[in-house]
Amino acid sequence: MSVDLSTKFGHITISNEVISTVAGGAAVECYGIVGMASKNQLRDGIAEMLRRENFLRGVVVRQEEEKLHIDMYIIVSYGTKISEVAHNVQSQVKYTLNKTVGLSVSSVNIFIQGVRVISE
Repeated sequence: MSVDLSTKFGHITISNEVISTVAGGAAVECYGIVGMASKNQLRDGIAEMLRRENFLRGVVVRQEEEKLHIDMYIIVSYGTKISEVAHNVQSQVKYTLNKTVGLSVSSVNIFIQGVRVISE
């Protein structure tokens, strides 16, 4: 599935993989995020972190009518305020997708898959 845009210069098709990669990259730059997790891999209460090339397994892009919805599965660091981290991720992902790809996102849903202690 992909997102289709029409401009005065022509037609643009953006794949969901591109949207997932941009959204995942924006999310991991936020304070309090340890990494992305796969939406299907929560077993034994432990979520495995995804590397940058696999962000699309932790991001689900849905298009309903003209609205774009993104579901993100993340792992946060221990000791951070989870609600604040989730809000920051939502804001950052919406801003980044708007500026880099030109898409207006209706909702960014955050699913916390785990909490990790980061050794410094």
